[in-house]
Amino acid sequence: MFIKPDKNAERQKRHKRIRLAMKGTAEIPRMNVYRSLSNIYVQIIDDARGVTLASASTLEKAVAADVKGKTKKEAARFIGQRAAKKALEQGVGTVVFDRGGYLYTGRVKELADGAREAGLKF
Repeated sequence: MFIKPDKNAERQKRHKRIRLAMKGTAEIPRMNVYRSLSNIYVQIIDDARGVTLASASTLEKAVAADVKGKTKKEAARFIGQRAAKKALEQGVGTVVFDRGGYLYTGRVKELADGAREAGLKF
């Protein structure tokens, strides 16, 4: 009998494996991505202090009007740009990209491209 793999459990395993080698510092914080079925969230985290420096998501009230009517990929690119602008305001120019165990394609790639367009370096 064929047992269907749990995709989220596989993603969580990948994320744990990635996080063993990836740490965010005050100079180069970690940009973490979480992707749900209909929304996308990003945080810029200083792991040394355990502080979130900036965050953005499609659920923010200020973003909801801008994202309405866009595809998920377009919304992800917009969120990447917004997170990058917030990070640059905090004095963060370079980050380590933590894709959260997700494959680097689709919405995750669009978010990263949007952040790069806004001036954030990976």
